[in-house]
Amino acid sequence: MELVKAAPLGAILTLLVALTIGSQGSAGGQLAIFRAEIYQVDFWWSWPLFFAGTALAWGIMLLQR
Repeated sequence: MELVKAAPLGAILTLLVALTIGSQGSAGGQLAIFRAEIYQVDFWWSWPLFFAGTALAWGIMLLQR
């Protein structure tokens, strides 16, 4: 159940960090930040950052059990 709760937190972290780095014109190196378009809305995204953020949030939630 904690993994389901951690996924939105990982997405929020990804959006904030990718927006900050991607809007400056950088791809973030290993973060592989790219511009995605869904229904004519552009935003910055990074799958490696999403998985790392979700794992971090999941680990914190497991520690609080």
